[in-house]
Amino acid sequence: MIDINEKSVSRKESITVNFFYKRAKKIGKLELLSKNPDEERKITDQNLHRPGLALAGFFDLFSYSRIQVFGNTEVKYLKSLSDDKQKKALLSIFKFNVPCIILTNNNKPNPILLKLAEEKRVPVFGTPYSTTKLVYLLSDFLDDQFSERITMHGSFVDIYGVGICFVGKSGVGKSEVALDLVERGHRLVADDVIILTKKGEGILMGSGTEIAKHYMELRGLGIIDIERIFGIRAIRYQKRLEILVELEIWNDKTHYTRTGLEEQTFSISGIEIPYIKLPILPGKNITVISEVIALDYLLKHYGYNAAEIFKNRLSERISDKNSSAQRATEYFEHDFE
Repeated sequence: MIDINEKSVSRKESITVNFFYKRAKKIGKLELLSKNPDEERKITDQNLHRPGLALAGFFDLFSYSRIQVFGNTEVKYLKSLSDDKQKKALLSIFKFNVPCIILTNNNKPNPILLKLAEEKRVPVFGTPYSTTKLVYLLSDFLDDQFSERITMHGSFVDIYGVGICFVGKSGVGKSEVALDLVERGHRLVADDVIILTKKGEGILMGSGTEIAKHYMELRGLGIIDIERIFGIRAIRYQKRLEILVELEIWNDKTHYTRTGLEEQTFSISGIEIPYIKLPILPGKNITVISEVIALDYLLKHYGYNAAEIFKNRLSERISDKNSSAQRATEYFEHDFE
């Protein structure tokens, strides 16, 4: 049984400006412009805010907890004001606990803005990117940081480009299946503890933990390092979750699908993931079946559903009352191979 409860779901409440700057510096081509900034200020909102209305004196909708983006409009508006009015407008911003300010389009902070920011220890950054591009790039980064994260146990493997997560009871053989797949040329994403991150409305991205990474525990052998044994080609750091496969020992009382016409799904954080319950029997090659699951998923993705086509062919034959069972080939050639 797949166990995902409230304790398995988490979300960051905040990140520091220092964390944001270190991780997003390259993404947004950010440059620190102010001195002595308080880099421990908290960012608690994943959205960015343009404070044009606040500079003009309207604060009813001022989202001060967000990163403040000063684009060409804000910079030119400040330049149009006298020094006294500039100082008054900026002081009205700095009386709130804003996390930081970013100036886009290579705009430089005017002396009044820079002086007040340094007095209040508000970090000021600059970027050559346009406001639209910066918002696009940083929104993706912040959305990732504040997204819902789900922790689950299993083995996550990239098989032919399809992200398949094997789940099941402890000792059922998840790691062994993953190891066999790696040996056949597929790539391990994570083993044992998997962290899923919700991206957008319908995507779950999975990775391992910072500590475990691509280590694997094999009962009777111990801990092994997949990357060191099989090389860089055998691992991935992230992959989209596309199929859940639950491994379980064969149970006569359990119903297993025979045709594949009834496709099952499992909901994780409101996202429906294709779900397959796979029984384990002596002599059953789970590794090959896993490869077939991936290939069948790709066929369905490109519009070919074998179960539906077979059902339609069968329905046509049944509707033809005069038909009888026919050979798959109409003529056996003389070579008799």
